[in-house]
Amino acid sequence: MPYIHELPGWPTVTWDSEALAAPLAAVRHEQGRLLGKMEALGFDLRSEASLIVLTADVVKSSAIEGETLDADEVRSSIARRLGLDTAGLPQPSRSVEGIVEMMLDATQHFAAELTDERLYGWHASLFPTGRSGMNRIAVGQWRPAEAGPMQVVSGPIGKERVHFEAPAAERLAEEMNKFLSWFNEPSPIDPVLKAGLAHFWFVTIHPFEDGNGRIARAIADLSLARADGVKERFYSMSAQIEADRKTYYSELEQSQRGDLDVTAWLLWFLECLGRAIAASDERLAGVLRKSRLWERINRRPVNERQRLVINRMLSDFQGFLTTSKYAKLAKCSADTALRDLKELLDRSIIVQNPGGGRSTSYRLAEPEEIGE
Repeated sequence: MPYIHELPGWPTVTWDSEALAAPLAAVRHEQGRLLGKMEALGFDLRSEASLIVLTADVVKSSAIEGETLDADEVRSSIARRLGLDTAGLPQPSRSVEGIVEMMLDATQHFAAELTDERLYGWHASLFPTGRSGMNRIAVGQWRPAEAGPMQVVSGPIGKERVHFEAPAAERLAEEMNKFLSWFNEPSPIDPVLKAGLAHFWFVTIHPFEDGNGRIARAIADLSLARADGVKERFYSMSAQIEADRKTYYSELEQSQRGDLDVTAWLLWFLECLGRAIAASDERLAGVLRKSRLWERINRRPVNERQRLVINRMLSDFQGFLTTSKYAKLAKCSADTALRDLKELLDRSIIVQNPGGGRSTSYRLAEPEEIGE
């Protein structure tokens, strides 16, 4: 069976609008509900929520491709670029900076035209050394003919599964001209559906030697930002795709092997987006908890060391707080750490866990546990 890009009529795909109407309406309703919630929050809380989501987006988009990024480095890079607090966060690596630069360009400048030069810039940001792993690749240009056939695979080295083979390099200029013209021109297609179509179309072309999946998801995020009409991101499509990674590849493969009707792919995309929006409620709950906690604490402010550690405990802190962890995070002596912890304990900002001696540890109190 031929691949979809080999069929007569490509790239004019079709879909069943009637079958998509209800799930699209449901997703649009949930988008509106979420954006309404976020609009009711102050600027700082919206920024914090967006920082959490963007961090997840970058980390999980790379995880789909089998690449593990340090979440603290990603958070540090995004926070610095958005003018947010980076205290206690590490200096991001060059590779992390490049991925963050691409994602923020897509979401912060969603109204800007998508051009080949812009895509070349994204690709160069993903591969600042001109290499993918140990292999040198063509960066900031469509994949050359000498790179050979481009196969989309998943799975560990030696056990790869081929999902489909992309168009030959000789077709790329024409294929990408058609794609970019379609993407940039005004269209009656709902921007959420356009996000799903753009993702599928770009993955089908696979114009670069590497990084196509991450760029396809960035293009989808750009289109979703247009649908939301805001620069901030409050849900992570990439995080949900990573959670559904096996189904993601399966749906892409089946649609590549079918006819020009992509209804099944769009239905899956809408379902995945719905799950991504639902997952954002948990992130929002964390941001609201943080707001209520600081509202209580700031009635009698803590010192800067305590503030730094509390903020770390409110982010992605692993395990419980101990004296040694406090001293390391606050960059202070064990004696200073003990004094700070006693103050926090006396004010019920932290709660001692069962046990004592060398195993003494603490958790952060809930807002309602903190006294006046």
